[in-house]
Amino acid sequence: MRKTSPLVYVTLLAGIALSAFPLYWLFVVATRTNDIVGDWPPPLLPGGNLFGNVGRLFTAEDANFLLGLVNSAIASVVVTVSVVFFSTLAGFAFAKLRFRGRNGLLVVILGTMMIPVQMGIIPLYMIMVQLGWQNRLQAVIVPFLVSAFGVFMMRQYAERSVPDELIEAARIDGCSTFRIYLTVVLPALRPGASVLALFTFMSTWNEFLWPIAVLENDNPTVQFSLNQLSTSYYTDYTLMFAGALVACVPLLLVFLAFGKQIIGGIMEGAVKA
Repeated sequence: MRKTSPLVYVTLLAGIALSAFPLYWLFVVATRTNDIVGDWPPPLLPGGNLFGNVGRLFTAEDANFLLGLVNSAIASVVVTVSVVFFSTLAGFAFAKLRFRGRNGLLVVILGTMMIPVQMGIIPLYMIMVQLGWQNRLQAVIVPFLVSAFGVFMMRQYAERSVPDELIEAARIDGCSTFRIYLTVVLPALRPGASVLALFTFMSTWNEFLWPIAVLENDNPTVQFSLNQLSTSYYTDYTLMFAGALVACVPLLLVFLAFGKQIIGGIMEGAVKA
């Protein structure tokens, strides 16, 4: 192996510093008061008001921040589990099963990825009105239970990760198609499914536009609650930064809990590519 140049380490450290500084600055402002927002040079050391700001955050009447956290957690978990299940199941079908119209259906699924999300908001909102799901949590869950990107990702992953010989051996042993999926395919897709789960959880947790359109102040998600912290007359920056800091905690916990599998899945995909 060639010896790594010191320039590589310097570049990596600079990249880490640039990536981590916004999060650190978020933490610093969340621990201070509004007096430091316009200071120059800005303070780089945390203050002592973090718990006070977090307390004000959860008692802010217009934000309903605790309810927003609970709603986002429910929506993110349900959508993530559903997307992983249907994506791995459909990916296995498109990659390893032979049926009429397979390629045409795959093209249709990929075609839905080319339509901007903003174009579907009005007709989707009209559907929610007809179903009576306005300001209800299922309105931010049901439309996202299946992901075209997830189906395509798992199809590509299953194509390389699941040998045809394993499937044929399972059929000889008398396994049904669904049992083959559970016992043979799903364990092989676990690294890729972990990556898809992380991306899905993050995108659902950070979703802003659709909850703003379909929910109201008394039943928000966490991003809706953060938006309610800013008014047209006055912006409490320490309160908003404290809210953003608390909203980042679940994402960090998910990454810490599944980071090993996620990194393993990314590296495995890179090696196979």
